Amino acid sequence: MAHESSRISQRISSIAESATLKVDGKAKALQAAGRPVISYAAGEPDFATPDHIVEAALEAVRDPRNYRYTPAAGLPDLREAIAAKTLRDSGLEVSPSQVVVTNGGKQAVYQSFATLLDPGDEVLVPTPYWTTYPEAIKLAGGVQVDVFAGSDQGYLVTVEQLEAARTDRTKVLLFVSPSNPTGAVYSPEQTREIGEWAEEHGLWVITDEIYQNLTYDGVRAVSIVEAVPALADRTILVNGVAKTYAMTGWRIGWMVGPADAIKGAANLQSHLSSNVSNISQRAAIAALNGPQDAASAMREAFDRRRKLIVGELNTIPGIVTPTPQGAFYVYPDVTGLLGRPWGGVTPTTSLELADLILEQAEVAVVPGEAFGPSGYVRLSYALGDEALLEGVRRLQRLFA
Repeated sequence: MAHESSRISQRISSIAESATLKVDGKAKALQAAGRPVISYAAGEPDFATPDHIVEAALEAVRDPRNYRYTPAAGLPDLREAIAAKTLRDSGLEVSPSQVVVTNGGKQAVYQSFATLLDPGDEVLVPTPYWTTYPEAIKLAGGVQVDVFAGSDQGYLVTVEQLEAARTDRTKVLLFVSPSNPTGAVYSPEQTREIGEWAEEHGLWVITDEIYQNLTYDGVRAVSIVEAVPALADRTILVNGVAKTYAMTGWRIGWMVGPADAIKGAANLQSHLSSNVSNISQRAAIAALNGPQDAASAMREAFDRRRKLIVGELNTIPGIVTPTPQGAFYVYPDVTGLLGRPWGGVTPTTSLELADLILEQAEVAVVPGEAFGPSGYVRLSYALGDEALLEGVRRLQRLFA
């Protein structure tokens, strides 16, 4: 009889549950039990998907063409719309054949690493990072190499740090701007410098641009392939409609890149999932090609909430919150709260602090351990204005 530990593969048993979904699930369980928990855990807009997108989906449901298998890489019309968006927002001209439509941005992330990495290949990962990157790298047989930038650097890594971490096993640089979890955006100059460094050393780049349309204060998230066009032949761009159009549940993402990488990813997807739901694909066409007024209004609301939450959090002694320029997260440095007694408990890590906040203030935040080193927490401000303010008020009372 096989030993208990071998019942499932080491590869799968080594995967950690998504920390953000875990915290959000715990918050929802407490809410269901009647506790008035306010959750900043999930990166999910509180808005409804815009009406014209929903109408396109309703029309698609009634069209028998959508009841059948379609190309695994995506509907031709959607791949064309994505190619147009890539030129419009990332400054890169691509053929629709260089696009694979995926079940959300998360599948695009996984397939990108799976397409590029062989066992032992190293990936430079600017840290703090989104929780899924380490697991996707691990599943592909890659080795994650963290390059950490704290709040004192605005959570932005430098070329000098990247060069210090590079070895002869380095194959891929992960580049994320705007960032989840920090909301940090690299300047055009920083992006160009990092891109030129990656090009000089022959590295592949996977750039996650899911938040590229959510920037503030006149800032634009310049794509690394726009800053350094020579990188286009070694770059995979990951994106999707989830964040900009409040479509997290529709599961539409994509990857764009050079023909050989995209062909490989399409072959993988043909066995993994085949085509994405045709209904969701039709909705995504309407999102990308239709009016952008609703998306702009949501971005304005996020901007208002961003200013509110940063201002209110920074009134709490011991919390330092850099102002994010993109996405819809703040990433406060909470080291000033650690090692001090709060309500009879003395947290020494941000994980312990998050538990304390949930129990004593009934507020759910994600601890920094989910994204890298301890000492930080992530709060999403993609929740209603009233709940956002009430949650911060609770934190102000707890840490008064």
